[in-house]
Amino acid sequence: MKAIQINKFGIDQLTLVDVAKPVPGAHEVLIKMEAASLNFLETALVKGLYGAIAFPFTPSSEGAGVVEAVGEAVTAWKPGDRVTTHYNQLWQSGKAAPHTQTRSTGNNTPGVLAEYYVMPDYALVRTPANLTSVESATLPVAAVTAWTGLMEYANIQPGQTVLTQGSGGVSLFALQIARAAGARVIATTGDAGKVERLKALGASEVINYKEHPEWYKEVKRLTNGEGVHATLDIAGTSTIDNSIKSVAHHGFVGLVGFMTGMSLPMDFMSLWQSLARIQAYSVGSKASLQQVANTFEYNGIKPVIDSVYDLSTVQEAFYHLESGKQFGKIVVEIK
Repeated sequence: MKAIQINKFGIDQLTLVDVAKPVPGAHEVLIKMEAASLNFLETALVKGLYGAIAFPFTPSSEGAGVVEAVGEAVTAWKPGDRVTTHYNQLWQSGKAAPHTQTRSTGNNTPGVLAEYYVMPDYALVRTPANLTSVESATLPVAAVTAWTGLMEYANIQPGQTVLTQGSGGVSLFALQIARAAGARVIATTGDAGKVERLKALGASEVINYKEHPEWYKEVKRLTNGEGVHATLDIAGTSTIDNSIKSVAHHGFVGLVGFMTGMSLPMDFMSLWQSLARIQAYSVGSKASLQQVANTFEYNGIKPVIDSVYDLSTVQEAFYHLESGKQFGKIVVEIK
């Protein structure tokens, strides 16, 4: 079968290779992969910026396809079922624990950029009926990250206000999920050409952070000085201070990204005065993925997809992701 691998760090090292087709064990499912989606995590891993990996390594932490075969002990799935992979495979429900972080798809286990992939039978959910595999492949990391922060940690309620940052996968999913929950959304962008697209997705107001480097002041102005109930900080070093200053008393700041660095320079007085809650977390549980799938199916929500590549153009997909110019998710279709 065909798969994407690297044997040393670098996007230019991504290579299409022939490898043996995997065979499912007793409690495993063999999936004919139809799509894999990319996150900032993928570029960080491939470039050697995010921990150690074992070579040869196949990237991509989220995917979808069709069950090809099942192990002898599997009863939940059968050939022909449309399935979507789960990232934190051992995190089934409830709170995260040290052991739930030890088996993460495409991180400390091989990724799904391959024609076939074997997953434990407990690490899959049924693909939403209204989504193709290309669409559903975007859910396991980006959408679950947005859901966990807003719906589980921040407990967003109708009528509250959420701040989303930029137009990457997590932020656009946060916008869609917040709107589905009945919340008002204020979005930020550094690209004037994306303002109307963000409004079309449901953002009430959009702040250009290049025109307003201290964009928290605009957030406070738009909320009559109160601030927002929640925001997911996607960039780390360059955004954390603005994020903290943007939230209302007891507001929530989710630490979900490090696009501009892993150090977090904070104004302690602003944090102390706002009594903000800051929560670091990694994606979410299978129960959360199932809730995301249900929400998108029942509400007819479609993920925002920027572009679709194939296995032969994977390097182009990674370079596009690295550029930061995308609006929504970048997906690799596997035919």
